[in-house]
Amino acid sequence: MARALRRLRPGRAPGPEPGPAKSSRGGFDRRLLAPMMLGSALNPVNSSIISVSLVPIGAAFGAPPSQTAWLISALYLATSIGQPVVGRLIDLFGPRRLFLVGTALTGVAGVVGMLAPNLGVLVAARVVLGFGTCSGYPAAMYLIRSEARRTGEESPAGVLTALAVTTQTIAVIGPSLGGLLIAVGGWRATLAVNIPLALVGLYLGIRRLPATRPARAAAERPLAVLDLPGMALFASALVCLLLFLMNPGAGQWYLLVLTLAAASGFARRELRVAQPFIDIRVLGGNMPLLATYARALLTYVVSYAFLYGYTQWLEEGRGLSASQTGLVQLPLFATAIVVSTLTGRRQAVRAKLLVGAVGQIVACAMLLLLQAHSPVWLLLGVVLVLGVPQGLNSLALQNSVYHQADPDRMGSSAGLLRTFGYLGAIVASAANGAFFGQRADTGGLHDLAWLMLAVSVLFLAVTVADRSLRRIGKPQEDPATGSRAGSAER
Repeated sequence: MARALRRLRPGRAPGPEPGPAKSSRGGFDRRLLAPMMLGSALNPVNSSIISVSLVPIGAAFGAPPSQTAWLISALYLATSIGQPVVGRLIDLFGPRRLFLVGTALTGVAGVVGMLAPNLGVLVAARVVLGFGTCSGYPAAMYLIRSEARRTGEESPAGVLTALAVTTQTIAVIGPSLGGLLIAVGGWRATLAVNIPLALVGLYLGIRRLPATRPARAAAERPLAVLDLPGMALFASALVCLLLFLMNPGAGQWYLLVLTLAAASGFARRELRVAQPFIDIRVLGGNMPLLATYARALLTYVVSYAFLYGYTQWLEEGRGLSASQTGLVQLPLFATAIVVSTLTGRRQAVRAKLLVGAVGQIVACAMLLLLQAHSPVWLLLGVVLVLGVPQGLNSLALQNSVYHQADPDRMGSSAGLLRTFGYLGAIVASAANGAFFGQRADTGGLHDLAWLMLAVSVLFLAVTVADRSLRRIGKPQEDPATGSRAGSAER
């Protein structure tokens, strides 16, 4: 990450509005890095910390894994809806206001979670936390794009790499930090950690994020450009779909009917309004971006099924403590950091995704070898192998969206990337609850591994079939100057 940061040249803070590209205005403003990275890391740190908290929380409230899985699903349900909504608001009104509101909600969620008297209140705190943490990543991507316009520098590889590596660094700390906090202050301390993080985020947001004027249409007619009915229909379709995925069964098919009805209404509205929440015409014509969203869903199914399923199995199936489990997970994210740092300078993504797909397949196959008394070296070997795709896929997906999305909708496009990722996380959570039931035993882990293996093969097939990936990062000649530069195709 240090190497990536050194590539950024200090420059002046961005003005009230992103201006036209002028290379004379300096390089990327380093003061933006701290709030960008902290905001983007708030969701990953809560995702990884909860992985070692599920068992002690279940013991405290007498809840089996099928119930504590709601602690995972609640966060992603809220964030799946909030990410594109907040991303669109950032596109229209700028990142500062939304960043500060989201960070404040994160602190409130930390207080409520720390004092939760039962599992229901704790789930509610995770919902608030999901909405609170959904502003950081779209704000960061918006700032990267606006800085590229201001400076005229077309290659954001160093910043994007730094952002991805920071997120993975937080994920490294998460399980180990969670185990330490549980050992010192119990599982409630894993929720209370959001309070100081929110305070630091508020300070950085107030001091360093530029105050931007809303887009002209947003300033003149804010309710019209917000497309509130479109947002409501989008949220309704997503809630019904996610509720079905969390508890699939014959008695829940009505949720799919409601999903289709809300989705149809959403599509009709977005095709008719002048300022749609999600421009379906543009998105529907951008097949490379849709393929990237599909890959995000698939890879997050594998990543989070492993993160939560393997973690619970280590504690209940293998008999490790929460702190020991956190240490076993450490090489996963440490490997991801090294891989992202070494490969981040190259904008090309196809090779990263292909190697990542093969790595996922190998890691899932290794899960089938695990037994209740497997040696520690095998436990560590699994996480080391999965660390390679963890580092490659997240960076490649982020770079893909940056180059494929409409620059004027970068916030909402980045939010949709996270939404599809969280859909995958919810599928993974539902799979964990279904395969483990009352206890995370070895048989359930093997059943989960077969699902992960099938999804990994599908991820590889989608990547091989997508020829558009070859153009990302490929040098192209500028007809005006005759020079060659990295592609920024959408």
